[in-house]
Order: sequence, then C-alpha cells, then structure tokens
Amino acid sequence: MKREWKVGELAKLTGLTVRTLRYYDQIVLFPPSGHTDSGHRIYTESDIARLQQILFLKELGLSLDQIKSVVVGDHISLLDIVSLQIARLKENISIQQKLLQELEHLTSQSKEPFTILDYTKILGAIRMNHEKYFAERKAIGDSHLDRLGDYLEDHPDEPT
Repeated sequence: MKREWKVGELAKLTGLTVRTLRYYDQIVLFPPSGHTDSGHRIYTESDIARLQQILFLKELGLSLDQIKSVVVGDHISLLDIVSLQIARLKENISIQQKLLQELEHLTSQSKEPFTILDYTKILGAIRMNHEKYFAERKAIGDSHLDRLGDYLEDHPDEPT
C-alpha cells in the first residue's frame, strides 16, 4: 500500500474535495504530516486514520469546532459524543412525529373544512422537514460541484 499521498490523491481516495482538505488544514483540524520541496501537502497512513476519525465524528453530527476539540485536545469524551448523537436523533424523531401528527390530523378531518390554523400547522411541519432535506441535498450538490471544479482545474486542456 502506498505510504504517502498528495492532497489531490487523498481527495480521490476519500471522496472529499481538495477544497475541503485544504480548509481542514487551514483551520488546523487536519494538517498534513509534511510538504514536498515544492510545497505540496503530503499525507501518511496515520493521517488517513485521523481523517477517518474526523469523518466519523462529522457523521455523528458534531460541528467542526467540536471535532477539533476531540481530535486535537480530547476535550469531549465518547460519552459526550454519544449524548450529542442521541439528542440529534431525538430532535429528528420529534420533527418527523410532528409532521406525522399534522398529516394524520389532516386526514381525520377530511369531511370538515380546514381552518387557516390547520393549514399553517401543516405547512410549517412540512417546511421544516423539507428544509432539512434540501439542506442535505445542497451539501451533496456542492460537494459534486467542488469535485467538478477541482477536475477542471487539474485538466485545463481537456475540451469542456
């Protein structure tokens, strides 16, 4: 197995963008182990292990600041991380339950005319659910655009 990777190679290996890896370096969340003579970032196997930990914590819903405090200073315990994830899951469940209740209420009143308050509650619950969905979709779309931009930067002579 290869022992060192440049930032572009690591990006391809992990599915992250070069921009993301550079940002993580800039905020001192994930600095490289070294640099080439020409200044390119060099990452090692131990860096990849650290990156896996960062991505795991990000998947659990921790902010980059919280992840940094775990990775750099171990200021958050495993119990704290699990508690944060439990709180996040409970919040998501609560939002979904509220939407379900509003929709069930809507179907149970199908013979009665709806009030403005009914419409407002339903639309609010649906909007909250959709905003979260579209925020997640936007993040994925941004990631794909970043990859495309990086590819175009790396291959300027290819026809578009």
